[in-house]
Amino acid sequence: MSGDLVHSKMFVVDKFCLKQFNNPNYTGTQIIYDVQKFEDKINEAYSAGVSLVDGYAPFCKHLFIPNFANVYCGYTEISDSNKHLIKSGYEARKENELPVLIQWIDRNDVDAPVATFLDVILYSREQITEENKAMGETPIESEVPWGIISVKGQLSNFELPMQPITIMRNALGKEEGGSGVPLDREKYLESIRFWEKHVALK
Repeated sequence: MSGDLVHSKMFVVDKFCLKQFNNPNYTGTQIIYDVQKFEDKINEAYSAGVSLVDGYAPFCKHLFIPNFANVYCGYTEISDSNKHLIKSGYEARKENELPVLIQWIDRNDVDAPVATFLDVILYSREQITEENKAMGETPIESEVPWGIISVKGQLSNFELPMQPITIMRNALGKEEGGSGVPLDREKYLESIRFWEKHVALK
């Protein structure tokens, strides 16, 4: 990494996101790519002019970047030909979270397209620190202002509605693995309209 990039770094891959990298057992969006090189690519894209996009709360931002890591799309439209493949189960994203009910199709059962864009989801350093403390975890000391907390492969360069259960988890509060943002009824109904027609690929 160049010295200039070290001093101008805006983004760092957060520990919450590390499970997505080079982990064949991870059931969400997998990134088969060197973590440091991925981080460098994101910082370079921002330096080259990719804009921060506001997220669902002031502490959340997005970067929409052409897919340079061969990441597969993380969802598909529900159809008569695949709806029988939909599975459901309870899942927690980490050990001390409450499991929640999710549904998905095994990506090995369908032809998942390679994503055209990466939705790089960012949380502010302050928010990450607050959530870590609420969950009894030791916050990481860092001067980098934004942490990459998740990466989604998708076919559009704008934010897709988060899943309804994610909205609910966030509303539960930081102690249960959420962000503490109250449930927004209109955003929740928007999420329902999207996810009743689409399903995650895992």
